[in-house]
Amino acid sequence: MVDPLILLAFAPAALAMNLTPGADMMFCLGQGLRAGPPAALAASAGVSAGVMAHVVLAGVGLGALVAALPWLFDAIRWIGVFYLLWLAWGAFRGVRAEGTISDTGTGRAFRTGFLVNLTNPKIILFVLAFVPQFIVPGAGPIWAQFLIFGAVLSLGGLVINGLVGLFAGRARRRLVGNPRVARYLGYASGTIFTALAIRLAILERT
Repeated sequence: MVDPLILLAFAPAALAMNLTPGADMMFCLGQGLRAGPPAALAASAGVSAGVMAHVVLAGVGLGALVAALPWLFDAIRWIGVFYLLWLAWGAFRGVRAEGTISDTGTGRAFRTGFLVNLTNPKIILFVLAFVPQFIVPGAGPIWAQFLIFGAVLSLGGLVINGLVGLFAGRARRRLVGNPRVARYLGYASGTIFTALAIRLAILERT
């Protein structure tokens, strides 16, 4: 269905995109600092699931709808902004007086990663602009080609973001025994979520 040569060209391009520091990577970093390796890996899986959701939406044409309707783009964007601010507030609140950090379950981390990615409308516009460059008309159903390329993009993100979150989570485990350091880690994760919210708030459609 997909020419192996085209897939071979797509894979390094997708990997380069995944290696570029962005909102998803910073979010997984923040989750690792806040709740440790399991939550970071779950958040990375949630982000990858969000990417696949964007791919499906782009494949059925909803991405074009988001691109054509500025109000829809902005509505999704501001939902994401308020959600990230809510996460930041939770991270700051979770830093207890004695300097410990409240953990996040893996299920919740997965859902959070999924929602953070899904409420970033820039992702679906990126997928809509990037993936079609490798689509070959007549080589098979367009939606199926979208899914294959999206799976490659999602898998790469799962590995890269997961490694970043795992590194942050292991650093947290080494440092969290110190109450002062633990408090700083909590503040760091809250600051990351706040910065992501600001970044999304000032995001332009183009």
